[in-house]
Amino acid sequence: MFGRFAPLVRGFVASLALCVACAAAAAADPAKVYRIAFPTAETGFDPAKVSDLYSNEVNEAIFDRLLTYDWLARPAKIVPMVAESMPEVSADGKVYTFHLRKGVYFADDPAFKGKKRELVAQDFVYSFERIADPANRSPWAFIFEGRVVGLDEAVAAAKKSGRFDYDAPIAGLTAVDRYTLRITLTRTDYMFLYAAAHTTLCAVAREVIEAYANDTMAHPVGTGPYVLKEWVRGSRIVLEANPGFRGFTWDFAPSTQDADWDHKVIADMKGKAMPQIGRVEISIMDEDQSRWLAFQQQQLDTLNVPLGFIAKGISPDGKLLPDLAAKKIELFRGNDLDVTYSTFNFKDPVIGGYTPEKIALRRAIIMGYRDDEERRIVRKGQMRYIAMPVPPGVVGYDPNYVAVDHYDPVLANALLDHFGYRKGADGWRTLPDGKPLVIHYATGSSAIEREFSELWKRSMDDLGLRIEFDIAKFADHLKAAKACHLMMWGAAWIADWPDADNFMQLLYGPNTGQSNNGCYQSPAFDKLYEASTHLPTDSTERMKLFLDMARQMQVDGAWQVSGSRLRNQLLWPWVLGYKKHPILQAEWVYMDMAPRS
Repeated sequence: MFGRFAPLVRGFVASLALCVACAAAAAADPAKVYRIAFPTAETGFDPAKVSDLYSNEVNEAIFDRLLTYDWLARPAKIVPMVAESMPEVSADGKVYTFHLRKGVYFADDPAFKGKKRELVAQDFVYSFERIADPANRSPWAFIFEGRVVGLDEAVAAAKKSGRFDYDAPIAGLTAVDRYTLRITLTRTDYMFLYAAAHTTLCAVAREVIEAYANDTMAHPVGTGPYVLKEWVRGSRIVLEANPGFRGFTWDFAPSTQDADWDHKVIADMKGKAMPQIGRVEISIMDEDQSRWLAFQQQQLDTLNVPLGFIAKGISPDGKLLPDLAAKKIELFRGNDLDVTYSTFNFKDPVIGGYTPEKIALRRAIIMGYRDDEERRIVRKGQMRYIAMPVPPGVVGYDPNYVAVDHYDPVLANALLDHFGYRKGADGWRTLPDGKPLVIHYATGSSAIEREFSELWKRSMDDLGLRIEFDIAKFADHLKAAKACHLMMWGAAWIADWPDADNFMQLLYGPNTGQSNNGCYQSPAFDKLYEASTHLPTDSTERMKLFLDMARQMQVDGAWQVSGSRLRNQLLWPWVLGYKKHPILQAEWVYMDMAPRS
């Protein structure tokens, strides 16, 4: 029945552990408190409106999706969540039918007026429509644009009238009955299973959204294992186990990639009713030293070692140093499925555009940036080089791909000279018309961001390019980027699904104002991207299109790509069952805590 979808659903029977109901309220122990820190502040908890990693990490624990991922399987494997099973998919890959589990309930909330509120198919219809609703300016609207029968027309009508009609039927989003959801796509789409497992495509209740319409960010109410108990914006987030959660039994098979670690995790966790952890306390600590000291003082239970403290915790050969090992601290190492990069704003009058001199300026900046120094010195060797905007470990990555531009300040200077960016008497280059040329780079005030600013300054000094740094909070920069107001900005993207599509969509023109923060709009790139969405995920032709996309964006000078980061996670001995998943972020859902020693 699944045909070409078989790679995504293989092993489904083993995933049924996620669907085993148990007494979650009895399992979660309020005395088990998991304490972590976010290095950057969250923006809020309305799934349709947030795109930052840390907000979505919290949302992942509060809300449910139709599908999710097996916790231990590598490569990442999609399995049912609130769907009873993997969806029925039509032979042409256009119609997906999901059957929902019965007896899944939203957490209690005054919006429900004292009634127990069951999750039904219409909740997913409403939730997906919210993402498409222009009034919400969802950064995830691209997931549905041009994809669902009748939805684009509803969006167009909403733009014209100023109001999305949530009561009008949409042919491609149908609640067939209380527990059956049918999604009809405009064309064959082999990526929709990934979308259905994405954190943003979770279920919210219309009553809740309407009750808290003035501040939906602060009132997340889902059917997941945790509820928001306390939120001091930009400072502290507290979650508690949802007493009405249906629960599941921890039962996952080891992967072949991490067999030794997985067997230890299984020994700690197998057969337990989940969740076990009753309370999660999240502190916002943007300074590396603060997080390092908090972990040392046992105020945090786990820590992704800040770059500035790598030498204090980990030896050059990747081993835990003796003083930490003596405390029975453990080290989990692995590469995140991410890419770090700097964007150029293609709508900026100084650095944007597609004329030869503008392309030359961007590519000279890329060739002038000391990217190897970033990896060796600033990143302390905890990053691997990648030549394309897709990291290892995802479908579409090619280890043999060769980048267009490499660090070459001599060639970069020659390129600037050739295209008229001449140096004045003060040593700084001007625009070809003789006007002053100043590069603006958006950044923050943390120690690591200051190091990056210093590196960018030295790199641009080599080219005679004056660079200034605009310091603000991440949330402010993000808002400005969505409006195409930042000239340059450093960013990282962690995979939402393990496919190159998730990275290439960051450069897709129609996603400007959503996920495309560089406002890059190349007809040639867009044509390649659109062609890739029509092909099976394992298609050789599709893999070639990803290489062509990488080449096109590099020829245009769309991004400066730095690499993919290595994670060094320290764990106190009372942390049980930890493993970093390549896609999922809320690890505490699958963990336990022993008494602290």
